[in-house]
Amino acid sequence: MKVLHLDENHPLLIAEFEKLGFENHLDYSGSRDEILTKIEGFDGLVLRSRLPIDSELLDRATNLKFIGRVGAGLENIDVDYAREKGIFLAAAPEGNRDAVGEHTLGMLLALFNKLATADREVRKGIWRREANRGLEVGGKTIGIVGYGNMGKAFARRLRGFGAEVICYDILGGVGNEDARQVGILEFRKKADVVSLHVPQTPETKGMVNSEFIDAFHKPFWLLNTARGTCVVTDHLVDALKNGKILGAGLDVLEYEKTSFESLFKDSEMPSAFQYLLEAPNVLLSPHVAGWTIESKEKLAQTIIDKIKSHFPYLTEK
Repeated sequence: MKVLHLDENHPLLIAEFEKLGFENHLDYSGSRDEILTKIEGFDGLVLRSRLPIDSELLDRATNLKFIGRVGAGLENIDVDYAREKGIFLAAAPEGNRDAVGEHTLGMLLALFNKLATADREVRKGIWRREANRGLEVGGKTIGIVGYGNMGKAFARRLRGFGAEVICYDILGGVGNEDARQVGILEFRKKADVVSLHVPQTPETKGMVNSEFIDAFHKPFWLLNTARGTCVVTDHLVDALKNGKILGAGLDVLEYEKTSFESLFKDSEMPSAFQYLLEAPNVLLSPHVAGWTIESKEKLAQTIIDKIKSHFPYLTEK
Protein backbone atom coordinates (compact mmCIF):
# COMPACT_ATOMS: atom_id res chain seq x y z
CA MET A 1 0.00 0.00 0.00
CA LYS A 2 1.05 3.58 -0.64
CA VAL A 3 0.38 5.73 2.41
CA LEU A 4 0.37 9.53 2.57
CA HIS A 5 1.28 11.08 5.93
CA LEU A 6 -0.05 14.64 6.32
CA ASP A 7 1.28 15.27 9.83
CA GLU A 8 4.46 14.35 11.63
CA ASN A 9 3.87 11.62 14.21
CA HIS A 10 5.94 9.16 16.22
CA PRO A 11 8.55 7.47 13.97
CA LEU A 12 7.20 4.10 15.10
CA LEU A 13 4.29 4.58 12.73
CA ILE A 14 6.45 4.82 9.62
CA ALA A 15 8.83 2.10 10.79
CA GLU A 16 6.02 -0.40 11.42
CA PHE A 17 4.31 0.43 8.13
CA GLU A 18 7.59 -0.24 6.35
CA LYS A 19 7.71 -3.68 8.00
CA LEU A 20 4.27 -4.34 6.51
CA GLY A 21 5.62 -3.44 3.10
CA PHE A 22 3.88 -0.06 2.91
CA GLU A 23 5.37 2.73 0.82
CA ASN A 24 5.39 5.85 3.03
CA HIS A 25 5.11 9.32 1.51
CA LEU A 26 5.48 12.38 3.75
CA ASP A 27 3.81 15.71 3.02
CA TYR A 28 3.63 17.83 6.16
CA SER A 29 3.14 21.20 4.49
CA GLY A 30 1.40 20.69 1.13
CA SER A 31 -1.70 22.77 0.54
CA ARG A 32 -5.14 21.29 0.15
CA ASP A 33 -5.00 21.84 -3.61
CA GLU A 34 -1.67 20.03 -3.80
CA ILE A 35 -3.05 17.10 -1.82
CA LEU A 36 -6.11 16.95 -4.08
CA THR A 37 -3.95 16.58 -7.17
CA LYS A 38 -2.19 13.46 -5.88
CA ILE A 39 -4.50 11.78 -3.38
CA GLU A 40 -5.85 9.32 -5.97
CA GLY A 41 -2.52 7.50 -5.94
CA PHE A 42 -2.72 6.48 -2.29
CA ASP A 43 -4.24 3.54 -0.47
CA GLY A 44 -3.86 4.99 3.02
CA LEU A 45 -3.97 8.42 4.62
CA VAL A 46 -2.57 9.27 8.07
CA LEU A 47 -3.15 12.63 9.75
CA ARG A 48 -3.91 14.47 12.94
CA SER A 49 -6.05 17.46 11.94
CA ARG A 50 -4.11 19.56 9.43
CA LEU A 51 -6.67 19.28 6.63
CA PRO A 52 -10.40 18.50 6.57
CA ILE A 53 -11.17 15.21 4.85
CA ASP A 54 -14.40 16.16 3.11
CA SER A 55 -16.44 14.66 0.28
CA GLU A 56 -14.43 16.41 -2.43
CA LEU A 57 -11.16 14.94 -1.18
CA LEU A 58 -12.74 11.53 -0.68
CA ASP A 59 -14.07 11.56 -4.23
CA ARG A 60 -10.56 12.25 -5.51
CA ALA A 61 -9.12 9.46 -3.34
CA THR A 62 -10.36 6.67 -5.60
CA ASN A 63 -7.96 4.03 -4.19
CA LEU A 64 -8.21 4.97 -0.52
CA LYS A 65 -8.68 1.98 1.78
CA PHE A 66 -8.03 3.48 5.21
CA ILE A 67 -7.65 6.74 7.11
CA GLY A 68 -5.57 6.73 10.29
CA ARG A 69 -6.51 9.61 12.60
CA VAL A 70 -3.71 9.92 15.15
CA GLY A 71 -5.96 11.21 17.90
CA ALA A 72 -9.41 10.64 19.33
CA GLY A 73 -11.92 12.74 17.39
CA LEU A 74 -13.17 12.24 13.84
CA GLU A 75 -14.93 15.59 13.47
CA ASN A 76 -12.48 16.67 10.77
CA ILE A 77 -13.53 13.75 8.56
CA ASP A 78 -16.79 13.23 6.68
CA VAL A 79 -17.29 9.94 8.49
CA ASP A 80 -20.57 8.90 6.86
CA TYR A 81 -19.29 9.49 3.34
CA ALA A 82 -16.00 7.71 4.04
CA ARG A 83 -17.84 4.66 5.36
CA GLU A 84 -20.22 4.78 2.41
CA LYS A 85 -17.15 4.41 0.23
CA GLY A 86 -15.92 1.46 2.26
CA ILE A 87 -12.95 3.33 3.74
CA PHE A 88 -11.77 2.00 7.09
CA LEU A 89 -11.45 4.72 9.76
CA ALA A 90 -8.92 4.14 12.51
CA ALA A 91 -8.95 6.68 15.33
CA ALA A 92 -6.85 6.20 18.46
CA PRO A 93 -8.65 7.32 21.64
CA GLU A 94 -7.09 4.36 23.44
CA GLY A 95 -3.67 5.89 22.79
CA ASN A 96 -4.07 9.12 24.74
CA ARG A 97 -6.83 8.37 27.22
CA ASP A 98 -4.37 7.94 30.10
CA ALA A 99 -2.77 11.29 29.31
CA VAL A 100 -6.18 12.99 29.25
CA GLY A 101 -7.20 11.36 32.52
CA GLU A 102 -4.04 12.55 34.28
CA HIS A 103 -4.22 16.07 32.83
CA THR A 104 -7.85 16.43 33.90
CA LEU A 105 -7.00 15.28 37.41
CA GLY A 106 -4.07 17.69 37.47
CA MET A 107 -6.32 20.58 36.51
CA LEU A 108 -8.82 19.65 39.21
CA LEU A 109 -6.14 19.51 41.92
CA ALA A 110 -4.51 22.72 40.72
CA LEU A 111 -7.83 24.59 40.80
CA PHE A 112 -8.88 23.23 44.18
CA ASN A 113 -5.51 24.16 45.72
CA LYS A 114 -5.08 27.50 43.89
CA LEU A 115 -1.66 26.37 42.72
CA ALA A 116 -1.38 28.75 39.76
CA THR A 117 -2.21 31.80 41.90
CA ALA A 118 0.00 30.68 44.79
CA ASP A 119 2.94 30.06 42.46
CA ARG A 120 2.68 33.51 40.88
CA GLU A 121 2.42 35.19 44.26
CA VAL A 122 5.40 33.43 45.84
CA ARG A 123 7.54 34.33 42.82
CA LYS A 124 6.64 37.97 43.47
CA GLY A 125 7.55 37.75 47.15
CA ILE A 126 3.93 37.50 48.33
CA TRP A 127 3.34 34.97 51.10
CA ARG A 128 -0.44 34.54 51.60
CA ARG A 129 -1.50 31.35 53.31
CA GLU A 130 -5.13 31.92 54.29
CA ALA A 131 -6.01 33.40 50.89
CA ASN A 132 -4.63 30.27 49.24
CA ARG A 133 -6.42 27.78 51.45
CA GLY A 134 -7.60 24.93 49.22
CA LEU A 135 -10.35 22.38 48.88
CA GLU A 136 -10.18 18.60 49.14
CA VAL A 137 -11.55 16.25 46.49
CA GLY A 138 -12.77 13.88 49.21
CA GLY A 139 -16.47 14.27 49.90
CA LYS A 140 -17.19 15.99 46.58
CA THR A 141 -19.32 14.60 43.78
CA ILE A 142 -17.42 14.52 40.51
CA GLY A 143 -19.71 14.41 37.50
CA ILE A 144 -18.38 13.17 34.17
CA VAL A 145 -20.24 14.00 30.96
CA GLY A 146 -19.40 11.42 28.30
CA TYR A 147 -18.20 8.09 29.64
CA GLY A 148 -16.05 6.64 26.89
CA ASN A 149 -12.29 6.18 26.80
CA MET A 150 -11.46 9.61 28.24
CA GLY A 151 -14.19 9.75 30.86
CA LYS A 152 -13.33 6.28 32.12
CA ALA A 153 -9.63 7.15 32.33
CA PHE A 154 -10.40 10.20 34.47
CA ALA A 155 -12.73 8.24 36.74
CA ARG A 156 -10.11 5.53 37.22
CA ARG A 157 -7.65 8.15 38.48
CA LEU A 158 -10.13 9.40 41.07
CA ARG A 159 -9.90 6.11 42.96
CA GLY A 160 -8.66 6.67 46.47
CA PHE A 161 -9.71 10.33 46.72
CA GLY A 162 -12.90 9.58 48.62
CA ALA A 163 -15.15 11.32 46.10
CA GLU A 164 -18.43 10.11 44.70
CA VAL A 165 -18.03 9.76 40.94
CA ILE A 166 -21.09 9.81 38.70
CA CYS A 167 -21.38 9.84 34.93
CA TYR A 168 -23.94 10.91 32.37
CA ASP A 169 -23.92 9.57 28.82
CA ILE A 170 -26.46 9.30 26.00
CA LEU A 171 -25.60 5.60 25.83
CA GLY A 172 -26.99 3.34 28.51
CA GLY A 173 -25.07 0.79 30.51
CA VAL A 174 -21.67 2.51 30.39
CA GLY A 175 -21.16 2.95 34.13
CA ASN A 176 -18.64 0.73 35.90
CA GLU A 177 -16.92 0.28 39.25
CA ASP A 178 -15.31 3.71 38.90
CA ALA A 179 -18.44 5.76 38.18
CA ARG A 180 -22.15 5.23 38.70
CA GLN A 181 -24.24 6.15 35.68
CA VAL A 182 -27.12 8.46 36.53
CA GLY A 183 -29.89 10.33 34.75
CA ILE A 184 -29.55 14.00 33.94
CA LEU A 185 -31.77 15.12 36.83
CA GLU A 186 -29.62 13.41 39.46
CA PHE A 187 -26.49 14.60 37.71
CA ARG A 188 -27.65 18.23 37.88
CA LYS A 189 -28.64 17.87 41.51
CA LYS A 190 -25.46 16.31 42.87
CA ALA A 191 -22.43 17.42 40.82
CA ASP A 192 -19.83 19.63 42.49
CA VAL A 193 -17.50 19.25 39.51
CA VAL A 194 -18.53 18.78 35.86
CA SER A 195 -15.88 17.32 33.57
CA LEU A 196 -16.52 17.13 29.83
CA HIS A 197 -15.31 14.10 27.87
CA VAL A 198 -17.54 14.16 24.80
CA PRO A 199 -16.70 14.19 21.08
CA GLN A 200 -17.56 17.16 18.91
CA THR A 201 -20.96 16.50 17.36
CA PRO A 202 -23.94 18.69 16.44
CA GLU A 203 -25.43 17.73 19.82
CA THR A 204 -22.36 18.69 21.89
CA LYS A 205 -21.51 21.90 20.04
CA GLY A 206 -22.46 24.75 22.38
CA MET A 207 -23.74 22.22 24.91
CA VAL A 208 -22.50 24.15 27.95
CA ASN A 209 -24.56 27.30 27.67
CA SER A 210 -26.62 29.38 30.08
CA GLU A 211 -29.50 26.91 30.01
CA PHE A 212 -27.16 24.01 30.79
CA ILE A 213 -25.48 25.90 33.64
CA ASP A 214 -28.68 27.26 35.20
CA ALA A 215 -30.18 23.77 35.38
CA PHE A 216 -27.70 22.71 38.09
CA HIS A 217 -28.87 22.88 41.67
CA LYS A 218 -25.66 24.31 43.07
CA PRO A 219 -22.55 26.12 41.82
CA PHE A 220 -19.97 23.80 40.28
CA TRP A 221 -16.45 23.66 38.90
CA LEU A 222 -16.08 23.04 35.15
CA LEU A 223 -13.32 21.02 33.47
CA ASN A 224 -13.06 20.80 29.69
CA THR A 225 -10.47 18.56 28.08
CA ALA A 226 -12.84 17.61 25.24
CA ARG A 227 -13.49 20.23 22.55
CA GLY A 228 -13.56 24.00 22.83
CA THR A 229 -16.77 24.24 20.83
CA CYS A 230 -18.64 22.37 23.57
CA VAL A 231 -18.63 25.50 25.75
CA VAL A 232 -20.17 28.87 24.89
CA THR A 233 -17.44 31.10 26.30
CA ASP A 234 -19.65 34.16 26.77
CA HIS A 235 -22.05 32.10 28.88
CA LEU A 236 -19.20 30.54 30.84
CA VAL A 237 -17.86 33.98 31.71
CA ASP A 238 -21.31 35.16 32.81
CA ALA A 239 -21.50 32.13 35.11
CA LEU A 240 -18.02 32.77 36.51
CA LYS A 241 -19.02 36.35 37.27
CA ASN A 242 -22.28 35.45 38.98
CA GLY A 243 -20.79 32.49 40.87
CA LYS A 244 -22.78 29.72 39.21
CA ILE A 245 -19.46 28.30 38.06
CA LEU A 246 -16.83 28.42 40.79
CA GLY A 247 -13.83 28.00 38.51
CA ALA A 248 -12.81 26.39 35.25
CA GLY A 249 -9.97 24.28 33.92
CA LEU A 250 -9.88 24.63 30.13
CA ASP A 251 -7.47 22.68 27.96
CA VAL A 252 -9.51 23.64 24.90
CA LEU A 253 -11.08 26.92 23.83
CA GLU A 254 -13.85 28.05 21.54
CA TYR A 255 -11.28 30.34 19.90
CA GLU A 256 -8.86 27.58 18.91
CA LYS A 257 -7.49 28.05 15.42
CA THR A 258 -4.15 27.62 13.69
CA SER A 259 -3.96 31.41 14.03
CA PHE A 260 -4.65 31.38 17.80
CA GLU A 261 -1.63 33.62 18.50
CA SER A 262 -3.18 36.38 16.38
CA LEU A 263 -5.75 36.96 19.11
CA PHE A 264 -3.01 38.58 21.15
CA LYS A 265 -2.14 40.98 18.35
CA ASP A 266 -5.72 41.92 17.64
CA SER A 267 -7.19 44.98 19.33
CA GLU A 268 -10.55 43.23 18.99
CA MET A 269 -9.74 40.33 21.33
CA PRO A 270 -13.08 38.89 22.51
CA SER A 271 -13.94 40.34 25.90
CA ALA A 272 -14.87 36.90 27.23
CA PHE A 273 -11.45 35.56 26.33
CA GLN A 274 -9.81 38.57 27.98
CA TYR A 275 -11.72 37.76 31.14
CA LEU A 276 -10.50 34.15 31.12
CA LEU A 277 -6.90 35.35 30.78
CA GLU A 278 -7.21 37.49 33.90
CA ALA A 279 -9.47 35.35 36.10
CA PRO A 280 -7.61 33.78 39.06
CA ASN A 281 -10.05 30.85 39.19
CA VAL A 282 -9.46 29.84 35.56
CA LEU A 283 -6.67 27.48 34.49
CA LEU A 284 -5.72 27.29 30.81
CA SER A 285 -3.57 24.91 28.76
CA PRO A 286 -3.04 24.74 24.95
CA HIS A 287 -4.98 21.58 23.99
CA VAL A 288 -2.27 19.30 25.35
CA ALA A 289 -4.27 17.06 27.69
CA GLY A 290 -3.62 14.12 25.40
CA TRP A 291 -0.05 15.11 24.55
CA THR A 292 2.56 13.27 26.58
CA ILE A 293 5.80 11.58 25.59
CA GLU A 294 4.13 8.25 26.21
CA SER A 295 0.87 9.01 24.41
CA LYS A 296 2.68 9.99 21.22
CA GLU A 297 3.99 6.44 20.93
CA LYS A 298 0.75 4.85 22.15
CA LEU A 299 -1.26 6.73 19.50
CA ALA A 300 1.01 5.44 16.76
CA GLN A 301 0.88 1.88 18.08
CA THR A 302 -2.92 2.01 18.28
CA ILE A 303 -3.18 2.98 14.60
CA ILE A 304 -0.77 0.20 13.65
CA ASP A 305 -2.70 -2.39 15.65
CA LYS A 306 -6.02 -1.37 14.12
CA ILE A 307 -4.69 -1.44 10.57
CA LYS A 308 -3.22 -4.91 11.14
CA SER A 309 -6.46 -6.15 12.67
CA HIS A 310 -8.61 -4.81 9.83
CA PHE A 311 -6.30 -6.05 7.09
CA PRO A 312 -5.14 -9.41 8.50
CA TYR A 313 -3.70 -10.53 5.16
CA LEU A 314 -0.95 -7.91 5.60
CA THR A 315 0.65 -9.99 8.34
CA GLU A 316 0.10 -13.38 6.79
CA LYS A 317 3.31 -15.27 6.03
